[in-house]
Amino acid sequence: MFEDRREAGRALGELLTAYRDDDVVVLGLARGGVPVAWEVAAALGAPLDTVVVREIGIAPDRVNDVVDREARELARRESAYRGGRAPLDVAGKVVIVVDDGLATGSTMVAAINALRQRHPRRIVVAVPVAPASTCRELAAMVDDVVCVTTPFPFRSVGESFRDFSRVEDAEVRTLVDRPTAAGDAARARARHLRSVVDLVRPTCRRAPAGVPDPADLRDLVGDARIVLIGESSHGTHEFYAARAEITRTLIEEMGFTAVAAEADWPDAYRINRFVHHEGPDSTAEQSLRGFERFPAWMWRNTVMVDFVSWLRRHNADAAADGGSTAGFYGLDIYSLHRSMHEVIDYLDRVDPRAAGRARERYACFDRSPSSDGQAYGYAAAFGAGESCETEVVDQLRELQRHAIDYLRADGLDAENEQFHAERNAWSVRNAEHYYRAMFRGNVRSWNLRDGHMADTLDALIDHLERHNDDSARVVVWAHNSHVGDAHATEYGARGQLTLGHLVRQRNRDQCRLIGLTTHHGTVTAAREWGGTAERRIVRPALAGSIEELFHEIGEDSFFLRTTADDTVADALRDVRLERAIGVIYLPESERDSHYFHARPSDQFDAVIHIDTTRALEPLETTGVWVDGERPETYPTSL
Repeated sequence: MFEDRREAGRALGELLTAYRDDDVVVLGLARGGVPVAWEVAAALGAPLDTVVVREIGIAPDRVNDVVDREARELARRESAYRGGRAPLDVAGKVVIVVDDGLATGSTMVAAINALRQRHPRRIVVAVPVAPASTCRELAAMVDDVVCVTTPFPFRSVGESFRDFSRVEDAEVRTLVDRPTAAGDAARARARHLRSVVDLVRPTCRRAPAGVPDPADLRDLVGDARIVLIGESSHGTHEFYAARAEITRTLIEEMGFTAVAAEADWPDAYRINRFVHHEGPDSTAEQSLRGFERFPAWMWRNTVMVDFVSWLRRHNADAAADGGSTAGFYGLDIYSLHRSMHEVIDYLDRVDPRAAGRARERYACFDRSPSSDGQAYGYAAAFGAGESCETEVVDQLRELQRHAIDYLRADGLDAENEQFHAERNAWSVRNAEHYYRAMFRGNVRSWNLRDGHMADTLDALIDHLERHNDDSARVVVWAHNSHVGDAHATEYGARGQLTLGHLVRQRNRDQCRLIGLTTHHGTVTAAREWGGTAERRIVRPALAGSIEELFHEIGEDSFFLRTTADDTVADALRDVRLERAIGVIYLPESERDSHYFHARPSDQFDAVIHIDTTRALEPLETTGVWVDGERPETYPTSL
């Protein structure tokens, strides 16, 4: 949701920077489109004009009278808005036509038809909000359509604005007269950035290497049961190291007893066994060997070895003193085949006949053309292969139905193993659904994944609380795109949910969401899915981003409560760009591949910013990673 039309225009301007050096004229549809258009024109340093279009209903017997009257009114308005000046010449130029939003798009169609008679070189339609169907229809009529957000379901343009008050003629005249030259716009933007920096800087707290003072951490967390700690990339050393150190404080000083990570359940549970001095692994590195699939470096890295080793030592000391130990668990959904094997292995030990039935059900996946979950999903979604939905649901139900029988063996170990098997059965069931859905739309599959993570977290807390009189307290490790509240991002307007949003919804004031950001440095990432891990250069953050704002604070690192001060919260409620690097980094398409719009103070309860960061070190480094990426300025000849 945008605060007002001006904010929507700033967000739209960021999406139109490719036209900055072109011969551009920006036209705002009067009246509501003009405040949006002024911000776009200022961002591009382009001239601004207005176009007046009116929708009318005409009775057949009054066509001539109404047309004459409306034509005079259109001429009067255009003259009044421009102060008697002639319209800007658009012949041979790129014309960006801006409105405050579209519903059916009929007014925009009328404007496009009128504009064609003035012979522009290209026509670009730009709006903050519109239904996807309208954007598709207009895309067939013009050269480009740019829309910040396409809410689903779409109800009205006004629902995307906090302030959608009427724009008066006087405001239109003022904006059309106000300069939008590049120099003026740049100076105005710089003044606004400085004012926000001056407002935010006094509330920033020290956080050397991204680790807040324990007192600040206690003040933030309070009695919250769930603390979600994010990262704006899956390959940044400082993010992993700071998150590990914060987690140690939460475990040692605040009684947290579990880490739940954006990792697959069976692979993470191998770590859980190791830190509880169970299972065959004798070193932390061995306990991480379950992470075999791409991107292995997310968990097989030097920081994880240190943290897992510490957690094992902590648990040994806690057990010796009669205290609570802490576990390590996975929330993700990708372990389709691995989880099937875990279910069967468990049943082989407790109920061999049930294990046979599980093998028969899961054999359904053997008919897939590949052991890859995506290959199964594609075939099942488009009728090229058999769906295994019935089989995985039946297996889960049977496991749940016989849970009491399997728990007749006394002791916590039996209950833990049954819980582990049931979570694996859930992972198979939800992964099967996820892989079928991923070919039917990004929002649906994303929501299935984050819904699975939220449900797994709930089940874990319930399990832990059955053995502890106190409420279980859990630290969650995941990417910012999962930890942040979706309702504060452009993706939320499209119907996307996140783990952070679901946790807030289910736990209200019993959770805290912490985001981690950086401005520049290096990162471990691949160039494509399944590619080699490389040490790549992270470009300085884009203008208009939250990372740029934090860079201007001028500190190496700091901790910021986004909602502790109402004035700061309001300043951070402005829509800004935010960077997200996953396991793939594509700097050549930086804006399109790695940025989205968000309201930081609504997205997170706190943010930790580390201005310069370095690449996470995998346990298996290659020559490509060691050599790193050469800067763009590296000489090719001397």
